[in-house]
Amino acid sequence: MNITTLLGGVVTIFWLVVIGLIVLIVVRASRGYTTRNMGTMVIVAAALAILFTAASAGMVFIQPEERGVVISAISPGGYRQEALGPGLHWVIPFAENVIRYPISKQSYTMSIAASEGAIQGDDSIAARTSDGQEIFVDASVIFQINPERVVDVHIAWQNRYNQELVRAQARGIVRDVVSQYQVEEVVSSKRFDMARQVSETMATKLDENGLTLVDFVLRNITFSPEYAVSVEQKQIAEQQAQQARFVVESKKQEAEQARQVAEGVADAAVIRARGAAQARIVEAEAEAEALNLINEAIQDNPDLLTYQYISKLAPNIQTMLLPSNSPFVFPLPTQPVQQAAQPTEVPTPAPTTTP
Repeated sequence: MNITTLLGGVVTIFWLVVIGLIVLIVVRASRGYTTRNMGTMVIVAAALAILFTAASAGMVFIQPEERGVVISAISPGGYRQEALGPGLHWVIPFAENVIRYPISKQSYTMSIAASEGAIQGDDSIAARTSDGQEIFVDASVIFQINPERVVDVHIAWQNRYNQELVRAQARGIVRDVVSQYQVEEVVSSKRFDMARQVSETMATKLDENGLTLVDFVLRNITFSPEYAVSVEQKQIAEQQAQQARFVVESKKQEAEQARQVAEGVADAAVIRARGAAQARIVEAEAEAEALNLINEAIQDNPDLLTYQYISKLAPNIQTMLLPSNSPFVFPLPTQPVQQAAQPTEVPTPAPTTTP
């Protein structure tokens, strides 16, 4: 509660006292009672009521979110050049009065929904695109009065700036901007460009009239029933085409996968064949190298072949001939001697007589 409100309450009380005293005087006089001192009381109470009324009329308290335009009967032009800022101010009673304007943010909404807009019913913005399609735009304009230009707003618009400035400018600018785009651009790729263009134009127009644009919100875009049906049919056709492309692509991927599997199998067979061939080559080279080494060893030691032959004999061979052209048979050294070998005399054949 500020001082002006308190002072207004005091003024009301004093006037009630004055009225009460007058009524009391009339009643007492009608009954024949004396009213000698009551007239003085009425005069004093009335004087105080007038004094406080004048003080109340001259004191103005401006809230922080307000500015006050002083309409003056004694100032040139009929108003003070500067608006009243926040706080307590004094104006000339009954010669000046104050009109308050909010400088906080305000919102004006135009919507197709009956309960959302500033105006009841369908208040959306009907506009036509460059290709002749009609669309309906829901939008909100968030703005505020420039505190430095409150007097200009009062002179130009008074309290009509919502309807006659903000609403009118927004609807006209939206229609102008929408007419520069095709319908598909409005609802897809160019929607943000369109909103930005509207916002820039709105900011310029409002600034020229003492208002500041805080934000322009493009809430929703709807189509005519005929175009909505055509859009739905187009979307269905595009979805079917996309499904067909997906099937074709899936078949291509399956064929490519089968081809890659076949190539993998063929590559694996080639790798195995190359590995087997390389293994045979290595094995043949190793055998040839071994044969060369054996050949060199035999050339340096001819008896090595005899040794290898003997070592390869079956393990049940118990005797050996030394040397190879010897008529004597000897047991192996690791076997016990069963019987000493007796030399056998070979009989000399009888001479043959020729008759």
